[in-house]
Amino acid sequence: QVRIVESGGGYVQPGGSLRLSCATSGITFSRAVISWYRQGPGKQREWVVDINQDANTRYANAVKGRFTGSRDNAKATAYLQMNDLQPEDTALYFCRAAGRSIDWGQGTQVTVSS
Repeated sequence: QVRIVESGGGYVQPGGSLRLSCATSGITFSRAVISWYRQGPGKQREWVVDINQDANTRYANAVKGRFTGSRDNAKATAYLQMNDLQPEDTALYFCRAAGRSIDWGQGTQVTVSS
């Protein structure tokens, strides 16, 4: 059974940082492309970052230079380090694993407000 579980969200002031985690089970993690997406209030879900099997990353322009995606294949877990957070980063953040199938987590809420 596939499980994708995000954690690490919370409430932070502008300029602050958070580190999200995406713990997986039931997939061949090392072969999966892991992506982070987010959906802000009243907005469509948008792509944030891809982390490929070699841990190479590709970022949306909105987060480039502030967010860093990474993965630990031994732990079957991916991460999203988010620095210099701004109110427009407020969203429900989702992890997606694309391997033999595409599987999503339930999301973790990030709120950036003063």
